[in-house]
Amino acid sequence: MTPLPKSCAVCGRTIEWRKKWERSWGEVKYCSDGCRKRKGSVVAGGFEADILELLAARARGATLCPSEVARARSPEAEEWRALMEPVREAARRLVAQGKVVITQQGHEVDPSTAKGPIRIRLR
Repeated sequence: MTPLPKSCAVCGRTIEWRKKWERSWGEVKYCSDGCRKRKGSVVAGGFEADILELLAARARGATLCPSEVARARSPEAEEWRALMEPVREAARRLVAQGKVVITQQGHEVDPSTAKGPIRIRLR
């Protein structure tokens, strides 16, 4: 029997269960070695608060593009592009917490597999 899926503490993607984790599934927090190495950078980012703050200032049901969060943090010409993946990771963590949903073309999507442009809205 496969246990319930869980989300990575860093990137928010779904962690796929593996047989080798059978005895330690409760201790697994990261989906990869890369996420394990970056675990300290999550606290430093603080993009979750930025996302929730921008969504709270909008009408109920309104959505937000991750680029708006990145541009608010770094308004310089092209510097905001480097922040896009950390913002998307923060959005996936908020989905795992049940605070927001990620949509594409108006339909809710699985944040672990979503590719391309996404929108974020409060649950």
